[in-house]
Amino acid sequence: MTLPLADIRVLAVEQFGAGPWATLQLADLGAEVIKVEDPVSGGDVGRYVPPFNDGEDSLFFETFNRNKRSISLDLRHADGARVLHDLVGAVDVVFSNLRGDQPLRLGLTYGQLKEFNSRIVCCSLSGFGMTGPRATEGGYDYVMQGLAGWMSLTGGPEAPPTKSGLSLVDLSGGYVAAIAIMAGLWQARRDDVGCDCDISLFETALAELCYVGTWAASSDYEPPRRANSAHPSIVPFQNFATADGWVVVACAKEKFWLKLCDVVGRPDLAEDTRFADFAARDRNRDELLPILDGLFAQRATAEWLELLGGAGIPNVRVNNVPVALRDPQAVARAAVVEVEHPRLGRVKEVATPLRVGPEPKPLALAPRRGEHTDAVLAELCGYSAETTAALRDAGAFGPGM
Repeated sequence: MTLPLADIRVLAVEQFGAGPWATLQLADLGAEVIKVEDPVSGGDVGRYVPPFNDGEDSLFFETFNRNKRSISLDLRHADGARVLHDLVGAVDVVFSNLRGDQPLRLGLTYGQLKEFNSRIVCCSLSGFGMTGPRATEGGYDYVMQGLAGWMSLTGGPEAPPTKSGLSLVDLSGGYVAAIAIMAGLWQARRDDVGCDCDISLFETALAELCYVGTWAASSDYEPPRRANSAHPSIVPFQNFATADGWVVVACAKEKFWLKLCDVVGRPDLAEDTRFADFAARDRNRDELLPILDGLFAQRATAEWLELLGGAGIPNVRVNNVPVALRDPQAVARAAVVEVEHPRLGRVKEVATPLRVGPEPKPLALAPRRGEHTDAVLAELCGYSAETTAALRDAGAFGPGM
């Protein structure tokens, strides 16, 4: 089987979330991803994230690093830098997720590596990018959600600024970096010249403000936080409390609103001029939503799902995560995969959503720290066992490696 990216090799100076998430997308599509782990800091910090961790193994690390290889290499060591240069000649991409000033300091930019491989694509995913007044600052998902305005948009009207329940800036930054890498590779193969890709979590978070960003940039508009996770302008498009739970109802088209009026037994609402169209319902949401709240509270969730679904109105039950992973659609699509781990036992994780070609790449465990150092250097650089041993003795791979 030839996977889509089977001819791509990535050297990844990465750790924690956003960076490993970026290269995971490539690895799941068949790319050979070689993690460069810093021996001075004990490798990828994700190895130690609780809960469900044992020594240098954790479910967090498994989630981000399946289907990868690991080498230990001290890039600050003179011999380590020389090994890097030899590796660059045998790979297509050098990726890093460090502070914006670190790629240049560690010799990971195109200008510094092109003499070893003129087609190399160098991608940096940092908090704020490689230029600007914040380039030397570290960046984390929580920080970006606050700085980019996300927290001001999330939560109820009386709630304090609130982050998303997931690390969406990290995950989105990873996707953006993966897209940038693919664009850089396409250009390198077309033009025979590599490039730098300078991706930042901050700009990713700003870009994902999307239409809200356009509204704010054009008119300083600040969308108010709405109760029950309501859409900022489309009504009704939100959660409703039922007699025994919650449902999401999404009337994103006028036809759904008209059908909803019949389903809830209030066809008169469709004739009410206060609720005649999107704009009218938005203006008069404070009058409409209490009516709908009272109606939805009268029936159980299962009844509403049947009624709404029968009418073709987009709706779902509000699940917790375990229930979501057992949804019949998730089961039918094999969205949860598993592998046996020698220390963590049976590990179940969410499969890649990237379905390209007939079959996904078989799931492989995340690597042990430095597990593939000798093999990678022999395969990619042609190092003999004696050469590798000498580098190890010199400290290129760090103490104890």
